[in-house]
Amino acid sequence: MQIGFVGLGVMGTPMALNLARAGTPLLVWSRSDGNYPALRDAGAQIAADPGEVFTGCDMVILMLANDQAIDAVLGRSAPQFAARVNTRMVINMSTTSAEYSRQLAADIRAAGGRYVEAPVSGSRKPAEAGQLVVMLAGAAADVAAVRPLLKPLCRDSFECGEVPAALTMKLAVNLYLITMVTGLSEAVLFARQHGIDLATFAAVLNAGPMASEVSKGKLSKYVAGDFSVQAAISDVLKNSRLVAAAAHQAGVAAPLLEVCRALYGETEAMGEGALDMVAVIHALEQRNPVLRDDAS
Repeated sequence: MQIGFVGLGVMGTPMALNLARAGTPLLVWSRSDGNYPALRDAGAQIAADPGEVFTGCDMVILMLANDQAIDAVLGRSAPQFAARVNTRMVINMSTTSAEYSRQLAADIRAAGGRYVEAPVSGSRKPAEAGQLVVMLAGAAADVAAVRPLLKPLCRDSFECGEVPAALTMKLAVNLYLITMVTGLSEAVLFARQHGIDLATFAAVLNAGPMASEVSKGKLSKYVAGDFSVQAAISDVLKNSRLVAAAAHQAGVAAPLLEVCRALYGETEAMGEGALDMVAVIHALEQRNPVLRDDAS
């Protein structure tokens, strides 16, 4: 059975490649076609438009940037929506608000389709290595049908319940990730301004109980001065906003997240939205009067 895959960005490309290399018959499409050659080489077929993907596939995976992109691909609020989703399984691996996903699920089911949430935890390198963590929500039979399909993408997958439980789980995970990496960035700036060798600082942290795959990866980027994207500033800012909105809706105070959201907004405003999230250190530098005065 041919599987559709729509969205070949920083995360979508390695995910689709892992599926194709595992022998999954894929029909792919993206709003930008810069990643098509690698997919062709891996055995995937290229669709001319999203409509062709839905016509040719019973299951379609979406890995898209935002709600607007998802709606455009599905033809939502247009006559083609029902034709595209009727009898098909839509697997949404994008990160959206829980409420958006809840309504999307209702619309797809009303049009005769099926829907599973499958957001992931992990950035570009885990995606390339097939080491993502997938969170699944939907009808039990649908989740059971989807879970084996996604095995080439992940080290593990978890059933979270009905929609939108997987996206709520993803936002909780992101809250920890965003505050953790921002705290690490502040610690790096603190160490640097005190004359501490960053390689030694990284070695000390990596040897202790606070070490993680994330901290090790981000510290290595700071030591190398490498801001190439794994999780982009603009994506982290989007996720910060989603988490903040969900916290507000639930009446949960999230003061650390609010500070982080402001810092990532400041970093994006500096023109660094496409850099990795470790570039948030530049916003921290701008908040430091001594560093700001030195730069000027």
